Amino acid sequence: MAFPKWERKAQTFLCVFGLFLSVYALHVELSRERNPDYRAMCDLGESVSCSKVFSSRWGRGFGLVQYFAAEDSHLNQPNSVLGIIFYTLQMGLALSLSKNAALFLVFSSWVSVAGSLYLAFILAFVLGDFCMVCVSTYIINFALLFTNLQRKRALQGIKEKAR
Repeated sequence: MAFPKWERKAQTFLCVFGLFLSVYALHVELSRERNPDYRAMCDLGESVSCSKVFSSRWGRGFGLVQYFAAEDSHLNQPNSVLGIIFYTLQMGLALSLSKNAALFLVFSSWVSVAGSLYLAFILAFVLGDFCMVCVSTYIINFALLFTNLQRKRALQGIKEKAR
């Protein structure tokens, strides 16, 4: 089973970049918790501030977990932790050429895109902010969906040729 080289390289690049951004976002959030005066590299102004976004209620559990779990619950993790888990799973599953792995990659990508659209709406219309790190992860999530759909199509094509 051979896939186009671009697909694996693109998948790896996107996951590594998403992982990097998620770790950076976690660093910013933890630094801001320790020191409220902390200013991140991505804080360029009053309405262009990633640390303001990360420390908002929507920066943990998408702002939704707090409705069914305590604010200090282990379930109410920073979105960046969810990103670290997501990109790590994507990278690991991308090594598999199984149909089930491809289906999970596509499904989880659709979930990440839905989450990205939700958070983009919150960013633009509720917080009125621009977060370069956030928008970059949204773009990565859309690109991962595209590469995962290509992988799924390639697997289906290989299966049909085998018949």
